[in-house]
Amino acid sequence: MFLKTNIEERLVRLRDRRISSEAILEEIHEILNQNEVERQEIKERLNGRNNDITNYFSIDHLEASRIFHLEDIKKLCVNYRLRFLDSRYFKGEIPEEAISETRKIENLHGISLQNFKIVAPAKLMKLENADDPLLFAPMGNDYYYLIHKWGNDLHPFRRALMWPYKTFENLIFAVFVISILLTAITPMHLFTKGEVTMQEYVLMFLFMFKAVGGLVLYYGFAKGKNFNTAIWDSQYYNA
Repeated sequence: MFLKTNIEERLVRLRDRRISSEAILEEIHEILNQNEVERQEIKERLNGRNNDITNYFSIDHLEASRIFHLEDIKKLCVNYRLRFLDSRYFKGEIPEEAISETRKIENLHGISLQNFKIVAPAKLMKLENADDPLLFAPMGNDYYYLIHKWGNDLHPFRRALMWPYKTFENLIFAVFVISILLTAITPMHLFTKGEVTMQEYVLMFLFMFKAVGGLVLYYGFAKGKNFNTAIWDSQYYNA
C-alpha cells in the first residue's frame, strides 16, 4: 500500500530546494578553477628560487614518521650517492600526486609551503658546471618534513656499488681488493718458466694495484668525479 522511499530522489529534492542546478554548476566551476590556481601556484613555488623562509607547521597535525633531521638525510645521500638540492634543480616531472599531497598538507596546517628540497640521483638533477625522488619542506633547526615520495625504488645493490665513492679511504681499499682478486685469477705460469714464487705474486699485485689505481684516477679526473661526502648537497655536477 505504501511506496518505498527512493533516497536518491529525496536527496535530489533536498538539493534542488537549497540551490538550482545552474547555480551548483557555477559553484563547482569556481571551485575547480580555484583548485587549478592553487596547484599552479605550488608548481611555481617548486620551480622558484628558495629563500630563508621557515615553514611553521601546526604541531597538532604533524606526523612523526615524516620528520627527518639533516644528518639523517646526509647519511642517506652519502651511502647511496644521492643529491639533496632545491626542488628547482629537479629536471624530472613532479607528479600530480605530489602536488595534491602538498595542497593537502597546506590546507591541514593552514600554511603556504616554501623552500622545497628534493633527494634524488644526480642524473635527475639539472646540475650546473663547477632512481627515488623525495620531496621535503624545511621546518627549521635542520629538520625537514617529508611531503611525498614517487618513482621507482633504488637498485638493491646501489649502496654496495657506491660504497667505494663514499670516501678516499673506501676507494683505496676497493682498489686494493680488486688488485688482489685480479692477481689471484691471473695465470702466473704464462709469465714465468719455473715455479711461481711469492715474490712474483707480490710483483704482479703491485702491477695490478698500479694499473687499477691509474684507471680510477684517470676516470675520476676525466669525469670530474668527487666523493659522496663532498657532493651530497652540491649543485655542480663536477664538484
